[in-house]
Amino acid sequence: MTIAVIYGSSRPRGNTELLAERAVEGMHVERFYLKDARILPVEDKRHKDSGFSKVEDDYSILIQHILMCDTIIFATPIYWYGMSGLMKNFIDRWSQTLRDPQFPDFKKRMSEKKIYVIAAGGDMPRVKGLPLIQQFAYIFGFLGMRFDGYILGEGNKPGDIVHDKEAIFAADQLNETLKR
Repeated sequence: MTIAVIYGSSRPRGNTELLAERAVEGMHVERFYLKDARILPVEDKRHKDSGFSKVEDDYSILIQHILMCDTIIFATPIYWYGMSGLMKNFIDRWSQTLRDPQFPDFKKRMSEKKIYVIAAGGDMPRVKGLPLIQQFAYIFGFLGMRFDGYILGEGNKPGDIVHDKEAIFAADQLNETLKR
């Protein structure tokens, strides 16, 4: 089994990354740091006769690698009660990918993946992070993807996540699940 972790934080070694790393500890993982990739925003041309234009950035390379994985973990900090802008920009590009002849079976291939979300925030994330989880659920549902679970952890300052025993336990549980 191959696992992709897509990191949507702009902070290196932030709470979300620490929690995700705990969940995949001891496993071979493909790590994708959106902050290090050049991904241009989608230019919505769904209803134009010309369709979407080819975009020269890192997005297609990322998608090619991610499509080869069996499990995808979306790891994002909770920013203003939603996913990070980096993560949203990445997912917005799926509109284009759904119509891209380079990825004719994008929807089908994504629907075959196991999907998890790991998110951390500092303002009651187990409650205020639920709209984020619902947003991901709608996105995954649109593509027919199986949403296998999520972890919401509490951490504000870098490293605070280690004090959230419930999130650490959930990450350890996910680690055991992924190893099976």
